[in-house]
Amino acid sequence: MSGCVTVLLVGLTLAGCGGGGGKDDAGSRPQDTRAAVKKAEVSPVAPAKGDDFGCLTPAQAAAGSIVFKSATGAPVGGFLTGSGNTGIVLAHQSDGNVCQWKDKAVELGRTGFRVLAVNSTTVDEAAEIEGAAATLRAEGAWKLLLMGASKGGTATLRAAARMTLKPDAVVALSAPEKYGSMDALDAVTGLGVPVLYMAGDQDGGFTSAARELSAASAKAPENRLVQVKGSAAHGVALLTAPANWDTVVAFLRKYCT
Repeated sequence: MSGCVTVLLVGLTLAGCGGGGGKDDAGSRPQDTRAAVKKAEVSPVAPAKGDDFGCLTPAQAAAGSIVFKSATGAPVGGFLTGSGNTGIVLAHQSDGNVCQWKDKAVELGRTGFRVLAVNSTTVDEAAEIEGAAATLRAEGAWKLLLMGASKGGTATLRAAARMTLKPDAVVALSAPEKYGSMDALDAVTGLGVPVLYMAGDQDGGFTSAARELSAASAKAPENRLVQVKGSAAHGVALLTAPANWDTVVAFLRKYCT
């Protein structure tokens, strides 16, 4: 099946396992960020094939819970679903896991995309995304899209800039300019692929971060900034509004096969 189809299911309830509405601004909570990095360095979670991550059904875990290698060779867990020539990597927020993306991954998979939602457990999230992209290409995807929320958005932008074989488009939801050692603002200055930035206009520093990242993306052939009026929704939670989800899906479909 092609990655471009016309039927879309909107309004699915997002998985609640990962606290999809939480915020993870590295600038406003530097101590939290350092603690998270330290924890990951000391006691990383060993990924296991068939893991349900706390939200997959037994059938989903058996069919789609995989372990792949990051760009640095570290094992990473993820949920693989769907089929088609267009792959989509989904990167979650710091306050969650793969479950934040599970419902949207299933929805996209049903509409003709090959989707890999990353369960981030290492200190190099960008390398995880690069590894996920390589996995999707090995699975048969020859078009590639990246989408990340909050910290996952920062990592996605960083990964897109580092990848030798560039993605066809990138979506960043409520991404901070910097998170830990990741500097998305520096990365996007040389990013020459289409990019969509979305943030609520009542989401504090994340609102201004979306503007700054967009302003820095001068080389992007399409540089779209969507600031959702009256919204403080953050990251994946933005997509609970059907209009926002429709905007994102339309952007993704523009760059699929």
